Amino acid sequence: MAREIVLDTETTGFEPTAGHRLVEIACLEIDEFIPTGRHFHIYIDPCRDMPPDAERVHGLSSAFLRGKPRFEHPEVVDAFLEFVGDAPIIAHNANFDRAFVNHELQVISREPVHESRWIDTLALARTRFPGMHNSLDALCKRFKISLSEREKHGALIDAKLLAAVYLELRGGRERRLELTTSAAMASAVHAAAQTAYGARPRPLAPRSTAEERATHASFIRDVLKDDSLWGRHGL
Repeated sequence: MAREIVLDTETTGFEPTAGHRLVEIACLEIDEFIPTGRHFHIYIDPCRDMPPDAERVHGLSSAFLRGKPRFEHPEVVDAFLEFVGDAPIIAHNANFDRAFVNHELQVISREPVHESRWIDTLALARTRFPGMHNSLDALCKRFKISLSEREKHGALIDAKLLAAVYLELRGGRERRLELTTSAAMASAVHAAAQTAYGARPRPLAPRSTAEERATHASFIRDVLKDDSLWGRHGL
């Protein structure tokens, strides 16, 4: 598995069929379990009021969202679908996010994102930690992922936290370390080889002096009386 998208949303409530809407979408790209730094993030005008309970969770007021692009605008739906592409989508309690995303797509007669493409980190966590609290906050604390940047729930910060949690659930930190270590070792070996074994001069420069070579030639000619090949060539 290569490219994947970590997604989080904020909404006006819990049930899209009861009139609740998306107000924020954030997506982060990871490749081979390593974040690439690419992301998509946008606020959306839900064209309705913001219930006080929802505003207390994410801090997004009706006044703040009024005038933001609606979901059907190309800068939202088209940009979102283009960023996601055909990659798997990772979400915590994916049924919730999938229901809202697909409801918004259905309203504007667009194809839904098929269920088979969604990866639920809540289900992964429940498999790994059965019977334990597996909320995003609980998993961050369990994996010692800092929550200091988050004052309220927000799609972008929660997507960043979820990406870190997903990497822990998949063993991504260890994989990234292995990849980094392997690359560093390969680079070091290559550099050492370049340093230790430079281009070899041909022919090799003689290490004897001219005087030593003359003495040797004289010894071969006068003492050994040798008419060998190296003698004829003055070697």
